[in-house]
Amino acid sequence: MPVLNEERHLRSSVRHILEQDYPGELEVVIALGPSTDRTDEIAAELVAEDPRVRTVPNPTGRTPAGLNAAIRESRHPVVVRVDGHGMLSPGYIATAVRLLDETGAANVGGIMHAEGENDWERAVAAAMTSRIGVGNAAFHTGGTAGEAETVYLGVFRREVLERQGGYNEEFIRAQDWELNYRIRQAGGLIWFSPELLVSYRPRPSVRELARQYRNYGRWRRVVARYHAGSINPRYLAPPLALLALAAGIVVGAALTPWGLVVPAGYLAAIVLGSLPAGKGLGLGARARIPLALATMHLSWGWGFLTSPRKLARHVIASRREPVPASQPRG
Repeated sequence: MPVLNEERHLRSSVRHILEQDYPGELEVVIALGPSTDRTDEIAAELVAEDPRVRTVPNPTGRTPAGLNAAIRESRHPVVVRVDGHGMLSPGYIATAVRLLDETGAANVGGIMHAEGENDWERAVAAAMTSRIGVGNAAFHTGGTAGEAETVYLGVFRREVLERQGGYNEEFIRAQDWELNYRIRQAGGLIWFSPELLVSYRPRPSVRELARQYRNYGRWRRVVARYHAGSINPRYLAPPLALLALAAGIVVGAALTPWGLVVPAGYLAAIVLGSLPAGKGLGLGARARIPLALATMHLSWGWGFLTSPRKLARHVIASRREPVPASQPRG
């Protein structure tokens, strides 16, 4: 579990792990980034309260570096990735281990079940679990069990992580997608199952959501540069939509009002699309869904279009420190 400024959710996230009904041994390794809130204090309390919890330092605060540090410190043959704002559903670990055995997969994962605690977060959660928001990604919208390109978080065979050298630490974002791509290229199976569910807490503001999705788009472009042929039409939709909107506004302002048909059509689409997405929510949350959708789409598209090539050069030049084989502990 890599954490940075997670005082709001860390204790609850760890509790959802420790309360798992799993018959085997279990350990929780928290990689502590340079937080500026009470995260470190809460982590120290968790270590004191339960011998199964321990911490490792992650001075850079980068997620893939924290993951690799925690994996190196861990000792069991199955590695369950958890985030500091993710809550494992009951039976998650036992189900994942069973699926690893049944499918022979290298990595199994399930649904990123976004849940909000106020109107804005509930609006973002609705947007993140709708097809108009994220396309046909099964780990967002659900679906039948089967082979997948990537999954949310993931439950891995340790031996697979060791062969791959762990996460590529240059990928500040999209490190899951990049690792799963390498696993698939090596012949490993990535398996999605709706039986696996992790509750996820969305970003608490428009600014934070925009930053999150800009980084998603930015680093997904890096994956495309680093792994030729890894892109698909779903990832091209946000940048194309942004370009079309910009062109429509320019044409509408400078040449003919007909150019405004494109932005007007997009606005109508997200408003209409928010209606089924907001089913069952209160008026305040439903009214915010179009803003959440636009923020996600346009920030992702902007990040993809403006992703600097130097990021790809850094990745290509990097050398990953291998994740060593687990050693028995006395």
